[in-house]
Amino acid sequence: MHYRRLGKWGVKVSEVALGSWLTYGGSVDEKNAVKQIHNAFDHGINFFDTANVYAHGAAEVVVGKAVGSMKRDECFVASKVFFPMGEGPNDKGLSRKHVYEQCNASLKRLKMDYIDLYQCHRFDPEVPMEELVSTMDILTRQGKILYWGVSEWSGSQIEEACRLAAEMNAQPPVSNQPCYNMLTRNIEATVLPTCERLGVGQVVFSPLAQGVLTGKYVPEKPLPNDSRAADSRVNVFMMGRSLMANETLEKVQRLMPLAREADLTMSQFALAWCLRQSNVSSVIIGATKAAQIEENVKAAGVKLSLELIERAETILGGVGVKA
Repeated sequence: MHYRRLGKWGVKVSEVALGSWLTYGGSVDEKNAVKQIHNAFDHGINFFDTANVYAHGAAEVVVGKAVGSMKRDECFVASKVFFPMGEGPNDKGLSRKHVYEQCNASLKRLKMDYIDLYQCHRFDPEVPMEELVSTMDILTRQGKILYWGVSEWSGSQIEEACRLAAEMNAQPPVSNQPCYNMLTRNIEATVLPTCERLGVGQVVFSPLAQGVLTGKYVPEKPLPNDSRAADSRVNVFMMGRSLMANETLEKVQRLMPLAREADLTMSQFALAWCLRQSNVSSVIIGATKAAQIEENVKAAGVKLSLELIERAETILGGVGVKA
């Protein structure tokens, strides 16, 4: 495993992280989930990402149980807050009340004294930035969180949070968690340049595009029975979308020979492609099988040649090359 600093900050996280969205607390039973987290740790992964809303708290319980039997100081645990956790008017969003109460609830489910990285799961236009920044600073000073970050924020929103934090002498956000992969590249225009300038690192989710970038889905052929797309419990973000369109799947099939040239699986190639960006601190994978973790961790430390990246860009129709 290779490790990178989280943006400009001192803490180091594994280039490949293990997430729990749509898996732990849900489609993967608890016993196997705990085994997978332990297996990931044994392969050098120290970064474990979850959220209060994943399986309505059940994912945090599983992550907490797994980490509880490991060395806590060798793990970097991240969770999130924003989405509704109840029916009340204050049971969602980023108000000080909701963030503070959900932080305590997450700590209880995780059975931990602190969360390494506490992330705003989305931007909340109803909450003044001053309120959010001061709330995260209070939680940091209380020792309940060590760092805070955001997810799917725009470059201007991240810049405003950093500016206010500097004015308030408060802890600024250290990371952003966006969706980023060969097929989804929205952050390249403004988010990446802004974050590079501010020292905010990216911890990207869905680097394999819900599994599409594994190459397992072939145009005009039946879905593999054991795949995410074939599982009605977790395929809501895939089916009926451009992600599963024949045009998209054909691009992936054309990328596969490039992966073989680099002596990589398509999954490893896709992860290494994300990690080519110096501002990407870690790529968050999801797994239902131990073999997936064992395959994906081998993407750490891989350096793709500029020539290979350029050929991939030609297939993808990308908007620029960055080695």
